[in-house]
Amino acid sequence: MSELVYVQALGLALEPASRRRTDVERHQDGCDFKAAYGQVGERGGRTLSYSSIGLEAGVDILLWRMAPSLDVLEESVAALLRSGLGRWLSVSHSLVGRIGPSQYVRKPTDQEQSPFAGERSRYLIVYPFTKSTDWYLLAKEARQGVMNEHMHIGHDYPTVRQALAYSFGLDGQDFVVAYETDDLVAFGDLVRALRATESRRSTVNDTPILLGIHRPIDEILGLLGAV
Repeated sequence: MSELVYVQALGLALEPASRRRTDVERHQDGCDFKAAYGQVGERGGRTLSYSSIGLEAGVDILLWRMAPSLDVLEESVAALLRSGLGRWLSVSHSLVGRIGPSQYVRKPTDQEQSPFAGERSRYLIVYPFTKSTDWYLLAKEARQGVMNEHMHIGHDYPTVRQALAYSFGLDGQDFVVAYETDDLVAFGDLVRALRATESRRSTVNDTPILLGIHRPIDEILGLLGAV
């Protein structure tokens, strides 16, 4: 398999009308969608499923995806959206980025890992992130000093792991930021601490924040009544 360098956070919304279909129709929709989901890896990518039912407006299923090319991301989601329950799903959010080495981190720690390495945590938090023009016009040494403070605080919360993807020229934001954790209280404390750092001055946008609970796809289909 080619190196997986492109990531996508894909939020899917289920049309309310699908819930009024018969039990038999919903069951068949779920089976067809699950079959298509099982074939996603055959296209050369990898997809992890998260549930956001009732947690995020307009997001019932949150897919965290990685592939060697944008073509693979597009083709695999096209197959999902034309299969069973997929015909009742619409894309409410899509954040695309490219994985690459950070210019501020010389030696990544376990917290700054590949988006798909190791065991998955219970919760995924993903959001777009954009810096100001003034930030990019700062000298590299000045930006490094600000980021050192930012990273130092992050290391005080070892139960929270972070992944960063670059979106320049690919999407509307500068970065796609993803956090994994089993401890949402610690994550909330981390966010509050980071917002009191110098780096916050250069933040233009870091919303919407998408929160998902890691569940197998058949478990999510069960919650949606498509089993």
